[in-house]
Amino acid sequence: MKPEQRDRQFIGTGWAFPVQFSPRGRIALATGPHDVEQSIRIVLGTVPGERVMRPEFGCRAWELLFAPRNPATEGLLMAYIEQALGRWEPRIDVLSVEISDDLQNDGALIAEIRYEIKATHDERSIVYPFYILNEEEA
Repeated sequence: MKPEQRDRQFIGTGWAFPVQFSPRGRIALATGPHDVEQSIRIVLGTVPGERVMRPEFGCRAWELLFAPRNPATEGLLMAYIEQALGRWEPRIDVLSVEISDDLQNDGALIAEIRYEIKATHDERSIVYPFYILNEEEA
């Protein structure tokens, strides 16, 4: 069995995000690890309450938008990421979350999330920016 077929069998297939069309005019699909990565980005990018039919879906990190940039806020951000992915992405185990300043964008904290896909034991990482305003900007 080809690796792509194995990934599709264990991990699944879903619509590509953002929704787009394939060259044949069909809905584009994401399969395997790419589907998992897109799902992680959707969870982290959704504010709880944003989805009418699933009001609890998303990541509480957006509550920290106007929080002071300090170690306590970074700790909360890490906890919110771990909680959201633990609840809404059952295909992975979160191995670690590290928070750092984005030197290119003054208002951003970068979350580097290391995770393992449970079905294949494939370790991967994703980098996701969270924008938190400095006290002077608020």
